[in-house]
Amino acid sequence: MVYAIVRSGGKQYRAEPGAKLQVDRIESNIGDKITFSDVLLVSTDAGVSAGNPVSGASVSATVVAQIRDTKVRVFKFKHRKHYKKTRGHRQYLTTVLIDSDGVQA
Repeated sequence: MVYAIVRSGGKQYRAEPGAKLQVDRIESNIGDKITFSDVLLVSTDAGVSAGNPVSGASVSATVVAQIRDTKVRVFKFKHRKHYKKTRGHRQYLTTVLIDSDGVQA
C-alpha cells in the first residue's frame, strides 16, 4: 500500500492514489493539476521514509471542485451583562483527487 502524509494550509492529510481530499482553498481552476511538495512521510512497499519535508518526494493531484463548507455558528455571551452576539463562518475548500501515479518518493 502506497500513501503519503502531506501538509497543506497548516494541516496534514493522508494522500493515497484515488483518494479525494478536502483541503483549504487553493487558487486554481477545476481540472488543473497541482503538486504538493511539502511531503512529511512516504510509505511504499520498499519501506517508510520520513522527513520535514522528505527530499525528492511529491504528490500530484487534480482539482475536482471549489466549494464552501457548512456554516459554523459563533455565539458570544457574557453573563449578566446583556451581551449576546451571533456570527457565522463558512470556510472555502478545494476538493482534490490524488492521481493514480500521484505519490512519488
